Amino acid sequence: MSVAKVIELSSSSSTSFDDAIRKGIAKASETVQGIQGAWIKEQKVVINDGAITSYRVHMQVTFVID
Repeated sequence: MSVAKVIELSSSSSTSFDDAIRKGIAKASETVQGIQGAWIKEQKVVINDGAITSYRVHMQVTFVID
């Protein structure tokens, strides 16, 4: 039997939503082992002077507990 835990993360990138997701997962992987998947709950852009300056994601990351 396996047990999983879910944590919530927010991550941002000046490049893209995809980059923000990758950065968030990479950072979480530094301290959390056994990451199995992620659910992207929300995407948001920050706009300054009519241009997108930041892409932000809010996600739930699932990992298996040993």
